[in-house]
Amino acid sequence: MSNLNDSALNAGGRFGRRSYLAWNMLMGFCLMLVGILAAVILPGANPFLSPDGSLPMLSLVVMGLIYIAAIYFSIIFLIRRLHDRNHSGWLSLLMLVPIANILFALYALFAPGNRDSNQFGHARTTRGWENVLAILYILLIVLGIAAAIAVPSYQDYVNRAKQATLQQQ
Repeated sequence: MSNLNDSALNAGGRFGRRSYLAWNMLMGFCLMLVGILAAVILPGANPFLSPDGSLPMLSLVVMGLIYIAAIYFSIIFLIRRLHDRNHSGWLSLLMLVPIANILFALYALFAPGNRDSNQFGHARTTRGWENVLAILYILLIVLGIAAAIAVPSYQDYVNRAKQATLQQQ
């Protein structure tokens, strides 16, 4: 497959592990940006600011469209990742099966792709910015896991220290 025709937004072609991570991070960043813009621009998009706490229909429609776009691009990226493993894109339907979807997502992340050409084309070269985004994504995941462990532990430490101080008085 030629690099000129290799659009990441097209299901045809292949994604290596780093490209897969990078495009998922880029999609997540874009979704956050669109969500923030929607909350600022759309009237009543923030239920905490609306008087009755409900969302207007326009906000619901916009959020629904954003959600559909996110699902679409997630599936496209997964199909390209499966093509790198020389699997059919139909295998992405496993993401709809509870518990199997977790194992399948880990498989998509960690299983190496075919180095040579396969029925879905030549191996795609990971671009420099994709490498940078993939590394940032991995660092954010590690940082998030560390924070998920450290914050409750620190909170527990603070609570015990307060109790010890109260008992000494």
